Amino acid sequence: MGVNVSVVAIDAGNSKTDVALIGEDGTVLATARGGGFQPPVVGVEAAVDVLAEALGRAVAELSAAGGSGGSAGASGASGASDPLGASGARGAASGTAGAARARGVSGVPGASGGLGVLGPSVHVSACLANADLPVEEAELAAALEARGWGSSVEVRNDTFAILRAGVDDPRGVAVVCGAGINCVGMTPDGRTARFPAIGRISGDWGGGSGLAEEALWFAARAEDGRGEPSELARALPGHFGLDSMYALIEALHRGAIPMVRRHELTPVLFATAAAGDAVASALVERLAEEVVAMASVALNRLGLLEEEAPVLLGGSVLAARHPQLNDRIAALLAARAPKAEVRVVTEPPVLGAALLGLDRTGADQEVRRRLRAQYLRAPGASDPA
Repeated sequence: MGVNVSVVAIDAGNSKTDVALIGEDGTVLATARGGGFQPPVVGVEAAVDVLAEALGRAVAELSAAGGSGGSAGASGASGASDPLGASGARGAASGTAGAARARGVSGVPGASGGLGVLGPSVHVSACLANADLPVEEAELAAALEARGWGSSVEVRNDTFAILRAGVDDPRGVAVVCGAGINCVGMTPDGRTARFPAIGRISGDWGGGSGLAEEALWFAARAEDGRGEPSELARALPGHFGLDSMYALIEALHRGAIPMVRRHELTPVLFATAAAGDAVASALVERLAEEVVAMASVALNRLGLLEEEAPVLLGGSVLAARHPQLNDRIAALLAARAPKAEVRVVTEPPVLGAALLGLDRTGADQEVRRRLRAQYLRAPGASDPA
């Protein structure tokens, strides 16, 4: 007898979307990957269409495998170390039919035209990029509800997925530093702590893009004499095979080097800092202070500043484990929140979206453990920072 779908888990970032269909017993029944979720660029409906396409692929996989629980062995058991590995590829291959279904009036109709293979009591747990404010979460939740993918929908900012993926219970704080920077916290009683995290207008500093811009600013001034000398003036243009900051400025300004490639300069900044450059090191120090400031404020809002609580680090910059940055974060946080446990999250965020969904449906601890076991990687996830 098959396992019914209980949760549709969606983790959608700017560059990719991951979908997982979770059975009522915690089994990963099907998964799929899709494109990036960018409502500010393409509009809400077009952005939700991207989610629909990925969901359609997962539904098509589940249907092809035999309905509500037929794929549990394929994408749950055999894919235990990486559920996306095998089933994601199959989902992509069957994407055309699944995407067509997903764009239907009923959302993701099955053979009979209704929710079909998903069943009537499905909860949609969507952790989405660009859902930075509660009003945006509500807006996106309404858009997903209109697609009819489940009987209930909850939308959260995608940083909550990273936090929930890294903890056994919904308690702790996560700071994410990728292209931008964000921080959220939660407790089992439903309280949350968060920041708008929109950029400089909301008081933010850091993230990969921000670090690259700061590095360029200091390097330009180092070369032309307005600022302190720094190896950044040679290292940044050298990354692109250029011999001066002037040449790099001209190439960026005139489009010979696309502006989107600025993110490549963030690792150069860290390497220059590690080599002892004072200007680069000061930028790394400032980022560590910013991470700790956000984490400490979130812990304090939740009453966790003096308690044992996990502080999870995620996103490409923090997950890279630059010793100068992560060691400094640990040291500063030890002074502000002595009982905090700092860890780097390595579990996929879609696991967090799925666990948030199971929290909402009231699934017991064994169900949540079964789900997590299918995403565990070797060596263990959530490694100490």
